[in-house]
Amino acid sequence: MTAQLIDGKAVAASVQQKVKEEAALLKAKYNVVPGLATVLVGDNPASKAYVGSKQKMTQELGMYSVGAHLPADISQDELLKVIRGYGADPQVHGILIQLPLPAHLDQETVLSAVPLEKDVDGFHPINVGRLAMKNREPLFVPCTPSGCIVLIDSVGTKIEGARAVILGRSNIVGLPAAFLLLHRNATITICHSRTQNLPDVVRQADILVAAIGKAHFVKADWIKPGATVIDVGINAIPDATKKSGQRLVGDVDFENVKEVAGAITPVPGGVGPMTIAMLMQNTCTSAKRAVGLSK
Repeated sequence: MTAQLIDGKAVAASVQQKVKEEAALLKAKYNVVPGLATVLVGDNPASKAYVGSKQKMTQELGMYSVGAHLPADISQDELLKVIRGYGADPQVHGILIQLPLPAHLDQETVLSAVPLEKDVDGFHPINVGRLAMKNREPLFVPCTPSGCIVLIDSVGTKIEGARAVILGRSNIVGLPAAFLLLHRNATITICHSRTQNLPDVVRQADILVAAIGKAHFVKADWIKPGATVIDVGINAIPDATKKSGQRLVGDVDFENVKEVAGAITPVPGGVGPMTIAMLMQNTCTSAKRAVGLSK
């Protein structure tokens, strides 16, 4: 039986519509427009594209967008001044630092400069620490992993009591996804490059989150029949039929895995749209907090 396709575009559109309605209400009732500031350092093409799509979505939802595109050789002190400027700006409710940063900049120092209440990416060390602790609530959760949870919920997969395997231990996806699932009472296994008998471990998963960055890495015989598979990977592989000469695929061998899994996200069109949708939701939540509507 072919797996249920988890349509990230449709789920994201639902989240975005709600954000658009809440933003309109904030403007009408409180004269507050949720504002997102983006900070891009250097000219990495992928980073420029990501920032551009985030700015475009902000505007489409009736929100305020402002951005700084800074030279790759900017000093850390100058970058911190820009961030602090946005931190002090009442029109800005969320600040996004596009990663990765150039090697000469200290990422933790830069992320720590974002005020906690404007950390809509959920990367501030205090928000990360709260997410990692029991009975603590971060102000914001990283957007990609929180989007993964929404997608899992969208198909009715039960998280409580489930065995969840996370492939990858990055600070951006793997680790926060593990904490989010743990807080929902799943039993968690985090796998990485040193994990032994990896296929056997993955085969135990009722829920699999693949975020390892290797095209078609997860094979069909790794999957427990009926499992929910969330593919976070975005990998370019050669494809002579495409104008660009390549196409995007996930970390999961989609065509074969879909014949075993119960539900699966495609790439593209799965997790990707959710990342921006959750960023918009976090920014709107921050604006709501600013007028006392949300904790």
